[in-house]
Amino acid sequence: MRHHGETMSELHAKGTGRSPPRRLAARRPLLMERDISPHGTVLPLSPERRGRLLAPLHVARRAGAVLLWTLPCMAIQSVCLLVPGPAKVAHARFYWSVVCRLLGVGVRVVGTPAYHKTSRPVVFISNHSSWLDVPVLGGHLNACFVSKDEVGGWPFVGTVARLGRTVFISRQRYATGRERDAMRERLAVGDNLILFPEGTTSDGSRVLPFRSSFFAIAEGSEPPLIQPVSVVYDRLDGLPTGRASRPVFAWYGDMDLSTHFWRFAQHRGLRATILLHAPMDPARFAGRKALSHAVWQAVADGAARLRQNRPVEAPSPEVGVAGEPAYA
Repeated sequence: MRHHGETMSELHAKGTGRSPPRRLAARRPLLMERDISPHGTVLPLSPERRGRLLAPLHVARRAGAVLLWTLPCMAIQSVCLLVPGPAKVAHARFYWSVVCRLLGVGVRVVGTPAYHKTSRPVVFISNHSSWLDVPVLGGHLNACFVSKDEVGGWPFVGTVARLGRTVFISRQRYATGRERDAMRERLAVGDNLILFPEGTTSDGSRVLPFRSSFFAIAEGSEPPLIQPVSVVYDRLDGLPTGRASRPVFAWYGDMDLSTHFWRFAQHRGLRATILLHAPMDPARFAGRKALSHAVWQAVADGAARLRQNRPVEAPSPEVGVAGEPAYA
């Protein structure tokens, strides 16, 4: 509204002695301010923005590479299962090691697998914080996994697990004896096993208590050797990981697998460390509860050292419990 050629705001300004309010100028988006100079020339993208733009490409490239690698390997493994000898074990290990490289995960191994020193079968007991544990351990140990039977019903993943000769268990009390016998049969034919006795995945900041029922496989007159294993993801973008960055690796609770993969696959400079502890002979323990606690203690202590980025040394492969030889 005007009064003799003056706007109401101008009249108000005269009465108050203040200058009239200025109309807000339309501002360009921050994105344009960052990418275009005041003279109109296009500036190079910042590393942060470039990373955000390329993140979907990194994810798609890694997912596509793993899929293209997996499809022919499934056919090859199907043939290996029909051929006597170690081909099926060697090919499965090679498959998982390449998967790690395609995902950009470097793996450091500290210690020696017990099967290099003995002919006895070995059960590797490891902590469990992510689906990544499977390619990380599978690519560096000659062993088959023991998994919950739900995994066998997952599309595509279940097929890969069966081709890898995974032993599926229900973890129900009524099936404990049958499943223990199935694992013993696998050990009897010369296979080694990888077992996650936490029963679920953790957040990566601690090792959950081990369920002693998983150690029923170590009972009997000729038990296998038990070798504790600590697995920690200790590098992210080339830097040591901390509590805030562990969820990039850890997959637990009700996390969706596809969402977790999307977040994980955007990063580079990833590393996992496998710490192989001295093997333990179950015959030297009073029972499976004592064995379960001793193995948990070794795994938890090793994982704590790795999480704290403290130096770790390869344990003597000749020493088991209380300084006694572990190998028979």
